[in-house]
This record gives sequence, C-alpha cells and structure tokens, in this order.
Amino acid sequence: MLEEVILNGDRALIFTQFAEWGKLLKPYLEKHFNRETLFLYGSTSKKQRDEMVDRFQQDPQGPQVMILSLKAGGVGLNLTRANHVFHFDRWWNPAVENQATDRVFRIGQTKNVQVHKFVCTGTLEEKIHDMIESKKQLAEQVVGAGEEWLTEMDTDQLRNLLILDRDAVIEEDN
Repeated sequence: MLEEVILNGDRALIFTQFAEWGKLLKPYLEKHFNRETLFLYGSTSKKQRDEMVDRFQQDPQGPQVMILSLKAGGVGLNLTRANHVFHFDRWWNPAVENQATDRVFRIGQTKNVQVHKFVCTGTLEEKIHDMIESKKQLAEQVVGAGEEWLTEMDTDQLRNLLILDRDAVIEEDN
C-alpha cells in the first residue's frame, strides 16, 4: 500500500500506539523504500517536532511517510499534506484513533483521504477491532449520529440529563 502511496506522489501518516514499534518500523521502511521516513513520538523535542511537521507539510521533496505514536500525534497537529492514514495497531478507544485521523481532516485538505486500519485475524488486534465496532454500534443505537438526539429532547429530558444526581454525591442521614 505504501508503494502505491509513494508512486502516486501521495503522503501517508502511520499511527502506532507503541513508540517501540515506530522505532522498528522507521529503519525498515527507510531501507525498503530507500527514502527518509519521519518519526514523531513522545520524546521528540518541540523543535524537532516543528521541523518534521514543516518538512512534511511544506517541502515538495520532503519525506512522504511519517510515523507517529498515537499519543504524540493525536493532538495539536495539522498534517493536511497526507491523504492516507494507516493505523498500524489498533487502540481500544475509537475516540483516540479518530482524533489521530483528524490530523489530516483540517482546513486546507484538498484531497480525498483514505484511512486504513490493520487487523490481524485471530489476534488481540481483531478483538480490539470487534470491541471498537460494538462500541460504535452501541453509541449509534443510544445516541445516534450527530447532535440530533440532543436537540430533540423536551425540557424535562434535557433537565434530567444535565442535573446533578444528589443521591450520587450526598449521603443523607436517615
């Protein structure tokens, strides 16, 4: 898949939840493709981080692939030059994955973005994937998509949703 990304002149983000995986993946990809691969993780200094992001975003000859640890790359970055997102290993919380994917869906994105999630059959990743999908289905059944469920509540339902439950915080003497 990365061969196609590179041949088409596209750019890709690869998210992993483990910095150690990124440390192994970076030299492998650099050797395989004979190209530099960027790697941003928790120990990356702010200066290095800013330089990496700038090269990825602005330099037409810059690296086409950037590996990011999920936690380090999930917040505060705009990486709209990428149009492929790979989740190398799944995170149990879909909101964290979505937040990471959103680095690409920012103002300035001009391309269609493809998101790829790797799941190995019969492994922990498959179980995590199944759990994430069941969480999404449950959320859609309870809440639905968007905020319509909230705007369709009557005053009493909205009050009951927002009011603090006294019994949960105050123990009354009988």
